[in-house]
Amino acid sequence: MHKKIYTLEQATQLMSDAFIYKMPFNQLIGIKLMRLEMDFVQLALDNKAELIGNFSQQILHGGVIAAILDVAGGMVCINQLLTRIEPLSHEMIIDRMSRMGTIDLRVDYLRPGRGTKFIASANILRNGNKISVTRAELHNDKNQHIASATATYLVG
Repeated sequence: MHKKIYTLEQATQLMSDAFIYKMPFNQLIGIKLMRLEMDFVQLALDNKAELIGNFSQQILHGGVIAAILDVAGGMVCINQLLTRIEPLSHEMIIDRMSRMGTIDLRVDYLRPGRGTKFIASANILRNGNKISVTRAELHNDKNQHIASATATYLVG
């Protein structure tokens, strides 16, 4: 049987579709892809009642903040990883994605999560064969810096 080989662009699309449209939790909280480059990702999240952690002050739940920062970091790691996979077959992409995982996630909550929309962005700090490290930030619709995260991922 002949295996389909993807271009890097097609593989990136497959990966982003998996993170955004196939992961039930990411769908539940409403993560949307805004921008994806080789070493940068930007995600959006609209505030809604189900995501509030402090109902008296209408503040975004800290777990939701951590989750979107983790997703952003994971996506930028996988995107970098795709440049090192050969051949870029569906099986190889899925296999590598399934073995990837978060080792450590440190979140610094800088301000209460107030806003109608939140933007998470992440970039690579270290891109290794086995371990990658990312830096992610969350800003609200007024460009206030809500939280930062440094995360370590198993990628190989």
